[in-house]
Amino acid sequence: MTRTLDDAAVASIARSHHEAQRSGSPIRRVTLAHPDMTIDDAYECQRAWVDLQIAAGSRVVGHKIGLTSRAMQQAMKIDEPDFGVLLDHMVIANGSTVSAADYLDPKLEVELAFVLGDRLTGDDVGTAEVLAATDHVIPALELIDARSYRVDPDDGVSRTVRDTIADNAADAGVLWGGDPIAPADVDLRWVPAIMARNGVVEETGLAAGVLDDPTLGVAWLARRLSRYGVALEPGEVILAGSFTRPVDCRAGDCFEVDFGPHGVLSLSFN
Repeated sequence: MTRTLDDAAVASIARSHHEAQRSGSPIRRVTLAHPDMTIDDAYECQRAWVDLQIAAGSRVVGHKIGLTSRAMQQAMKIDEPDFGVLLDHMVIANGSTVSAADYLDPKLEVELAFVLGDRLTGDDVGTAEVLAATDHVIPALELIDARSYRVDPDDGVSRTVRDTIADNAADAGVLWGGDPIAPADVDLRWVPAIMARNGVVEETGLAAGVLDDPTLGVAWLARRLSRYGVALEPGEVILAGSFTRPVDCRAGDCFEVDFGPHGVLSLSFN
């Protein structure tokens, strides 16, 4: 690991994101004050933020993978995905209505969620191990948010991937439902989705948009987390990455996402 931030700085950054979420007031990007911070620093900040949530009573229910498309990786100047943690207070029931005012800059993405039946860890995890460890796959939506400005209002500079990782990879909520998919029965690359907002189709896609195969993202995450001594555990939900662009969520919006034979998910904002 390559670190430039001491523990006090990491704790301060975690608290600032926690306060931004609580107050509804975004902070400036972390790299403004810490331009030399590394990816490892950013994950330490994320870990400290998760520890704050757990201390406040939250529970880890899974993990998310982001930046899975080549275009997004090039835009963020990285050559691999990123990851964050799913907590129980982020879980939203299918068909729910939530308040747009509870989020700072909410956007919705279309994903598949892998629900694990067995433990996954190690440097040699591949797609075969992921499929063997998966109890089922289920349609999912991820609600992403930004506790630091995506674009700074003062200098017009966009936040970097290090800022996003420190902000728990922008995760704010997760919704799943529809019909569980037995991974051995379906070619997951061909799972479709049509996202409509207020009756207008905004995005369509196939799950192959995630690294050509969403299973690859879960395998990557298991290998990556093993560096930190963390395993993917039975019962955890793993969001494999979005295969659509994020769509803005505004008060009054109603989203319906049709996964064809696998069901329909919906989420509304007031």
